Amino acid sequence: GLTVISGETGAGKSLLVDALGLLSGLRADSGVVRHGADRAELVADFTLDDAPQAADWLRDNELDETGDGDTPVCQIRRVIRADGGSRAWVNGRPVTLGQLGELAGRLVEIHGQHEHQALMAKASQLTLLDAYGRTDAARGAVEAAARAWSALLRERDTLMAQGDVSDRIGWLEHQHRELEREALDPEALAKLTADHRRHAHAAGLIAACEAAFARIGGDEGPSLTRTLQQVRGELQRVTEHEPRLGEVDAMLDNAAIQIDEALVLLDRVRDDLDLDPSAFEQIESRIGRLHELARKHRIAPEQLAATRDGIAAELEMLRGAGVRLETLDLEIETARKGWRKAADVLGKARRDAAKSLSSKTTELIGELGMGGGRFDVAIEPLDEDRPDPNGGERIEFLVAANPGQPARALRKVASGGELSRISLAIEVAAFGMDAVPTMVFDEVDSGIGGAVAEIVGQKLRALGASRQVLCVTHLAQVAAQGHA
Repeated sequence: GLTVISGETGAGKSLLVDALGLLSGLRADSGVVRHGADRAELVADFTLDDAPQAADWLRDNELDETGDGDTPVCQIRRVIRADGGSRAWVNGRPVTLGQLGELAGRLVEIHGQHEHQALMAKASQLTLLDAYGRTDAARGAVEAAARAWSALLRERDTLMAQGDVSDRIGWLEHQHRELEREALDPEALAKLTADHRRHAHAAGLIAACEAAFARIGGDEGPSLTRTLQQVRGELQRVTEHEPRLGEVDAMLDNAAIQIDEALVLLDRVRDDLDLDPSAFEQIESRIGRLHELARKHRIAPEQLAATRDGIAAELEMLRGAGVRLETLDLEIETARKGWRKAADVLGKARRDAAKSLSSKTTELIGELGMGGGRFDVAIEPLDEDRPDPNGGERIEFLVAANPGQPARALRKVASGGELSRISLAIEVAAFGMDAVPTMVFDEVDSGIGGAVAEIVGQKLRALGASRQVLCVTHLAQVAAQGHA
C-alpha cells in the first residue's frame, strides 16, 4: 500500500526519512542528538515474509529470528551518542555499520530530492541501467575478466622491470651452493646437536658407564647381580614352607632379566663412546659454519633450510623469466579476448535494457505533462580495446523536453520542474526491478502540481500494489491517492 506522510513545514516529516537513513547505515554526527540529551535511539521493525533476500542474509550471518509463528522478523536498533560515537544491533546482536548497510539495502530503498542530482552523474546512470537490465551476472563476468587481465599485465611489468637478471642469478647461485653443502633438515640439525653434546661430555659419560657396569655386574667386589642371585638362593631354600615366597622369587627373576638387558645396553653405549678430539673438532667446525651462514642471512639456524628452498624457487623463476614472458604475452591476449567476449554479452544486455528503459520513460514523461518529450539512453563504445571492469561502453541519459528539440544530456536540462518530472519518470520506470520490499519517497514531487501531480500520485499508488510505499508530500493530489 501507499502510506502518505503530510503536514506543515517543520512538523518532522523528513525527520522520519532521516531516521530510516541512519538505520540503513548512513554516517551520523552528534548534531542529530537533541540538545541536552546523552543519545538518540532509533528502532525499526520489519516483517520479512516479502523480503527473502534479507531473510537469507540474516540466516547466513546467524542473525535470524522468528516472531509469532514462523514468520521471520527483523529489528534494527541504532544508538548515536552526543560525543559522536554510535552502535548498532540487529535482533539484539551487535553489528558493524557495514553489515547494517548490507541488510538495509535488502529491506528499504530511499528516494529523496538528492536523487535527482545523483542521476546527473554518468556512473549513477550506468548503475541504474544495469540494475534495470538485471545484468549482475554479465557485469560480474566482465569485472572478473578485467581483473585477470590486469593481474597478468602486472606480472609481465614486474618481470620486465627486473631487466638483466644475470648478476642476480649469479649471486643467488653462490648463496645456494653454500647452503647446499650443508645438511640443513631438522633431523640432521637435531643429530648434529646430539653428537656435539655427546662428544663434549664423552669423558664423564665413559666414567659413569664404567662405574655403573662395575656396580651392577662387575667381577670384583660385591655387585648387584651376585647379590640378587644370593637372595634368590636363600629364598628358594625356604619356599616350601611359605608358597607366597615363590611369587617373590618370580618377581626377582624378572628383575634379573631386566638387569641383564640393562648391562648389555650399558656395554654397547660404552663401546660407542670414544674420546676422539678430531671428531669433536669436525663437529665444532660444522656448527660454526651453520652459525656463520645464519648470521649472514640474519636468521636462526633452524630457518636455513627454508631460506635455501626460497633461493632455489627464486632461481627457478628468474631462469624461466624469458620463457614466462613469452607465455605471458599469449595469456594476456587470451585474457583480453575473454574480456571482449564477456563485454559483448554485457553490451547486448545493456542495449536491450536501454531500449526498454527509453520507451517506458518516454511514455511516463508524456503522462507527467511533457507531451512530445523524449528520453534516450546513448551508448558510446570505448575507443580503446583495453579491458575495463565497467564494460566496453559508456552511457548517458539524453532528454528532449519538447517536440522538435534535439535530445540533450540530462545534466544540461535547466528547468528544475522538468528535471523533477524526468527524474521521477526514470525512477518509476526502473522501480520494481529489484526485490526491495519498502520504498520511501521524500518530496520527489517537488516542482510539479495540478493534473501532473495527480498522475504522480497514481503511479505511486500503483507501485504500492506490490511494495510498501511511504511518501512524504505537500501535494493534496498525491496525498489523495494514499491508502493510509
